[in-house]
Amino acid sequence: MTRLHDKVVVVTGAGSGIGRALSYELARRGARLAISDVDELGLAETASHARVIGAKVHEHRLDVTDRAAMLEYADAVVAQYGAVHIVINNAGVAFTGPIEEMTFEQIEHVMDVDFWGVVNGTKAFLPHVIASGDGHVVNVSSLFGLLAVPGQGAYNAAKFAVRGFTEALRQEMLLAGHPVRVTCVHPGGIKTAIARNAGAVESLDPAELARVFDTKLAKTSADAAARSILRAVRADRARAVVGLDAKLLDAVVRLLGPRYQRLVTFGAKKAASAA
Repeated sequence: MTRLHDKVVVVTGAGSGIGRALSYELARRGARLAISDVDELGLAETASHARVIGAKVHEHRLDVTDRAAMLEYADAVVAQYGAVHIVINNAGVAFTGPIEEMTFEQIEHVMDVDFWGVVNGTKAFLPHVIASGDGHVVNVSSLFGLLAVPGQGAYNAAKFAVRGFTEALRQEMLLAGHPVRVTCVHPGGIKTAIARNAGAVESLDPAELARVFDTKLAKTSADAAARSILRAVRADRARAVVGLDAKLLDAVVRLLGPRYQRLVTFGAKKAASAA
């Protein structure tokens, strides 16, 4: 896929962050948009600005964990546009805390949104993407789908699962000879509201966690991340590692293998003692 003009592109989690930035960038490139989010106000703002840019926009409040709603949504998008060429499963949530302290329900919520939301979006739209004759599935994992860190057990589990699911899908599309490309995206620290909207176990202060993320870890703008993702789509890359921090840490994991865990643990101890 070398051109995005007039392609029908589905973006979940479009009410803010990377999803919003992707929607604007796609609008500038002439794509027809189908955008969704659970945040109706944020979604409406994204849709309004995308229309100002000049895009045709189908907007819909959607909970990606609701499988029946996702299937109905896919049918509605095809009914409006006649086809779907690209689906970007971007919606996600974060939650911080030791596995020992997290409840089953807290872990399940992260898995439901971050993993099953991707599965639901992929399964609902895949037949339409195949039928388009020129399709692409883009699933957003994370840097934490490449390496694990303490305090992010649920998020790690979901994002590693997205990575495995997406890489298997790419191989299956190749084996079947379907006209569908597949990309797994691994953003590092992106300047979005994900940390400010994240949950945490009772022993941790969500506001302090968000402050640390925003001031020390979020190094890449959402706009830059969106452009990087779309470059990967146009180049048909199997993996898009977004941000210098993500690229450096990915290289460390590749170099050290499982030994990277000792390095991460040392860093976590040092950060905790400095706090």
